[in-house]
Amino acid sequence: MTRTAEGGPVSRVKGMLRRVEHTYAEDGGRPIRGYLVAMSAFAAYTTGWALLVRRRGRPLPDRPMPWDVALTAVATFRLSRLLSKASVTSPLRAPFTTFVGPQGPAELHEEARSDDRKATVGELVTCPFCVSVWVASSLTAGQLLWPRATRTAMGALTALAGADALQLTYGALVDRTTGD
Repeated sequence: MTRTAEGGPVSRVKGMLRRVEHTYAEDGGRPIRGYLVAMSAFAAYTTGWALLVRRRGRPLPDRPMPWDVALTAVATFRLSRLLSKASVTSPLRAPFTTFVGPQGPAELHEEARSDDRKATVGELVTCPFCVSVWVASSLTAGQLLWPRATRTAMGALTALAGADALQLTYGALVDRTTGD
C-alpha cells in the first residue's frame, strides 16, 4: 500500500500536498508539510501522555479547579517565554534559528532558519504561543500523574512571573522618577 510508483497512493498524497502548498502560498513560503509533521508529533505526544495517565489508573477530575487553571496559565506563560525567548535558553533554539538581536529585557529576537527541514521547528521554538500548547499539555499531564511535584514547579514558575512583573514595574518607576 506504500507504492511510490506513479499513480500509487503515496504519489497521489505527495501530489495533493504539493498542490495544497502551491494554492495556499504561491511563493511556497509556508512549510505546510512541516506543520503537518508538527501537528502529528503533537498528536502523538498528547496521545502518549493520555495513555500513560490511563495506564496509571489516575482518575480524571470532573472539572478543573479554578486555582489549578490560573496556576497552569501563569506557569505556562512563564515557561513558554523562558523556552522561546530567553537568552539563557538560546542554545536549545540555535540549531533551528538565527539570532537577530535583543528583544526586551533578557529576551532575544530570533528567526527560523530557512532550511525547509528546520523552518517549522524554528517557527515553533521562537513562538511563545506555539510553545505554550506543548507546555500546557505537559503541565496538565504532570498534574494528573505527579500532582504535588507539578504544582510545586508551577508555583515556582508563577513566582518567577510575578518577580518579572515586579522587576519591570520597578524599572519603569525608576525611569519615570529619575527621567532616564
